Amino acid sequence: MSMLIGVIHNLARGTPNRSRSAGTKLLLSSEETPEALLFLPKARTFCNSKDVSKNEAEVIKHENTFRQAGVFDFKSYMLQKIKSVNKALDAAVPIREPIKFHEAMRYSLLSEGKRVCPVLCIATCELVGGQESTAMPAACGMEMIHAMCMMHDDLPCMDNDDLRRGKLSHHKVYGENVTVLAGYSLVALAFEHMAIATKGVHPKTMVRAVGELARLIGPEGATGGQVVDLLCGGKSGTRLEELEYIHRHKTADFAEAASIVGAILGGASEDEINRLRKFSQCIGLLFQVVDDILDVTKSSEQLGKTAGKDLLANKLTYPKMIGIDKSKKYAQKLSKEAKEQLVGFDPEKAAPLLSVADFVLHRQK
Repeated sequence: MSMLIGVIHNLARGTPNRSRSAGTKLLLSSEETPEALLFLPKARTFCNSKDVSKNEAEVIKHENTFRQAGVFDFKSYMLQKIKSVNKALDAAVPIREPIKFHEAMRYSLLSEGKRVCPVLCIATCELVGGQESTAMPAACGMEMIHAMCMMHDDLPCMDNDDLRRGKLSHHKVYGENVTVLAGYSLVALAFEHMAIATKGVHPKTMVRAVGELARLIGPEGATGGQVVDLLCGGKSGTRLEELEYIHRHKTADFAEAASIVGAILGGASEDEINRLRKFSQCIGLLFQVVDDILDVTKSSEQLGKTAGKDLLANKLTYPKMIGIDKSKKYAQKLSKEAKEQLVGFDPEKAAPLLSVADFVLHRQK
């Protein structure tokens, strides 16, 4: 256990300060130990709304503004955005020599998916006054990186899964060696496409956006979360802070990267960026909490991937540590905290993001 704490302490070194979420504080029933405190000083600020009760009425009023207007259709919005993203992805990775390798790159990238990260990227850009066309290259880059993560996560040396999005995992079709190389290529292409295809953005703004994305998927972000997840396994004595650290980085950092890159490209102010950072951190962790719940309550056919795999692998999950009921309550709290960060934005432009919070909370696969 002490070795694991040391690894996490080193992985977190150098990141901006982030405090533990209010939801986790409520879920913890035991006193803090000196080992647990190692997580707190180095953790980045996360879903820590100081005026929850004060903001609640404003959140309800904010949501009702666009719902009463009856002009926002989230399903149509998502279908339109997903169609636009899929078209852009298809054009960004055409079939060319070597043909088999490019087919391998496209296999997971173009498979049916929720496209949550690309939609977040576009929605935050539009929220602060930007255009879909400005954010689209970055949105495609996010999905390329996300596809790589899914491809590598399914490898036998990682999560060892044979199904992804309702079909065979990448390595079951192309082999482990091609999966590794195709994943590397997608990451490289993500940054190339983002840098070359983005139009009308100042070079300094572009550099900041690229740096933000690189940081959040690197050793202090999503990769660090995956490493700690592998090291923890099903070891006894693992605490809730460790589980949150894993998912805050492994999953939530992707949502944060998508949201913040979109906001930067759209010309957001520092205050808007900070609020959207908190929003996306809550959305990312919410996605993982719901994922953990679905893993033990849905079938493989319903999920499009192997159900109950985490339980069989003795992996850390929220239902395993705090139970399904408390996990559901925590998910509801995260959704509420996310929405609080959108108070003050144009309600019409914030409608997609408010609906994303509901979508992630209530999704069934």
